[in-house]
Amino acid sequence: MTTRNPEVALADSDRRFFGHPLGLANLSGIELWERFSFYGMQGLLAYYIYYAVGEGGLGFSEQIATSIVGAYGGLVYASAILGGWVSDRLFGAERTLFGSAVLIMLGHMSLALIPDAIGLGIGLVFVGVGAGTLKATTSTVVGDMYRRTDDRRDAAFSIYYMAVNIGGLLGPLVTGALWDTHGFHWGFGAAAVGMAIGLIQYVAMRGSTLRGIGVEVPDPLPRALRVRYLGVGVVVVVLIVAAIATGLVPLEWLANIVTAIAAVGAVVLFAILIGSSKTQADERRRVISFIPMFLASVMFWALFQQQFTVIAIYSDQRLDRNIGGWEFPASWVQSINPLFIIIFAAVFATMWVKLGKRQPSTPMKFALANLIMGIAALIFLLFVGHQSTPLLAIVGILFLFTMAELLLSPVGQSLATKLAPEAFKTQMVALFFLTVSIGSALSGVLAGYYDPTDAGAERSYFLFLGIGSIVVAIVIALLSPWIKKNMMGVR
Repeated sequence: MTTRNPEVALADSDRRFFGHPLGLANLSGIELWERFSFYGMQGLLAYYIYYAVGEGGLGFSEQIATSIVGAYGGLVYASAILGGWVSDRLFGAERTLFGSAVLIMLGHMSLALIPDAIGLGIGLVFVGVGAGTLKATTSTVVGDMYRRTDDRRDAAFSIYYMAVNIGGLLGPLVTGALWDTHGFHWGFGAAAVGMAIGLIQYVAMRGSTLRGIGVEVPDPLPRALRVRYLGVGVVVVVLIVAAIATGLVPLEWLANIVTAIAAVGAVVLFAILIGSSKTQADERRRVISFIPMFLASVMFWALFQQQFTVIAIYSDQRLDRNIGGWEFPASWVQSINPLFIIIFAAVFATMWVKLGKRQPSTPMKFALANLIMGIAALIFLLFVGHQSTPLLAIVGILFLFTMAELLLSPVGQSLATKLAPEAFKTQMVALFFLTVSIGSALSGVLAGYYDPTDAGAERSYFLFLGIGSIVVAIVIALLSPWIKKNMMGVR
């Protein structure tokens, strides 16, 4: 194995955390609190936007709410490109991670303390850019602790993913309860406090657990170009803010615009990785093998991220949330998937280690994930036209979401670190997160076609999504031999 970073094999000597480096515990910890704040805020977001002003919301339409939520989700993961570039060319993965965590905390503080649409806009931009950057860089740093051929890599990402979902479970429960008793801004305040706790923990363990992991800048940008790039970035941000503030870009279009921008960004990033003289021949073939996997991942996330658009509305208006005469907050539905992840992540991690080289290849895991998501979408058809959907039904559907997620998400992050060209490690991880970006934005675009009051439209909506996902699963399964061949020994 060739690498510029001798610390890449830290996992060989440090096994203090269930057979893994203690740095995995530190990275999992800050990601836990970041997800607590992220999902705690996102659990309230759609309701905050479309609830009436008299109920503490902003009073926008449901269509605008789902468009903003979809665009925001797309921004989060599109920001992984920016984070990957800053990491690979300016500061290295670990320092970029730390800065993004500070930005996230400031964003949650804006949502909690600044009223109306101004606080919403500032908060979503700060959290969106910070969260996307943090996810790309933490995945890179986790991957840097292991050799490419280490069979524990997928298990490490599953453990990391379990921590993510502990935060995802607790966040909506805490913020939802505070929303129910004190209002939206108390919930947003809890998200800010959670991120602050994560930062304190990370700083306290930073020096003793990471041992220089992620400090290298793989492709340093010449100093003469730094001011030029900074100037371009400032101009772009100012133009975007002005376009939205003046109404030049209608809020209903935000999800469509982010989808298009993220798709163009993906094409450009693929072109850079494939065409660069810094990419070796074998590395180029690995990147090309990722193209069909990229498209399959987009389809998966377009359905999975419906939890924050269509399923959020569904939980508010179509779901029977009454338990013993008490109706729990709609936002708590978003804690069901993380609860299942916590239960089953360790099972999947152990299963991959036990199976070793006998486990399904990554392409087949992606195919199975899309097949399961298609089945989950079709189950919604059983309740079309019913006055309300039983709580157990949504629990069962989100259980299927969880099984699909464990087959694709942690495995996809691990795959990106294994297929990455040496000069573009973080940017390859950013490319995987671009699938989440496009899928998240698409969930907002698709939500514009969902109408919970029209049985015919609801039936067509879930039928289209279910069949589409199953078709993608079949195509990836058929392409699996070609994909594996071009992955050049990576499973």
